[in-house]
Amino acid sequence: QCQLSGLWRNDQDSLMKISVVRDNGDFQGQYLTRVTLTGRCARASTLKGVQHQPKEGSWPTFAFAISWDTFSNASTAFVGQCFVDRSGKETLTTMWLLREDVGSLEEDWKATR
Repeated sequence: QCQLSGLWRNDQDSLMKISVVRDNGDFQGQYLTRVTLTGRCARASTLKGVQHQPKEGSWPTFAFAISWDTFSNASTAFVGQCFVDRSGKETLTTMWLLREDVGSLEEDWKATR
């Protein structure tokens, strides 16, 4: 079984700490990114999410969102799945969308990565 709660490090050396996943799948935590839009030093940002409780023999899917309000006017939504390999190593795979603020509707095209 894959456990989301705990400390995670990604390939960009960012850190994510997830608190206990509640019975309904809700969780929260902190995310410290090493990658910023502004180039400034990042601080920990709050994340909130939900884990889908898997059926027996399947791996859990999850989603969480982060508002980077401590250093940027941007938000990111992540979706992913947790896997455990034969040696017992847990791995999270994710995809994300980042939305930063723009000054006008005409600039909307460049606001999402």
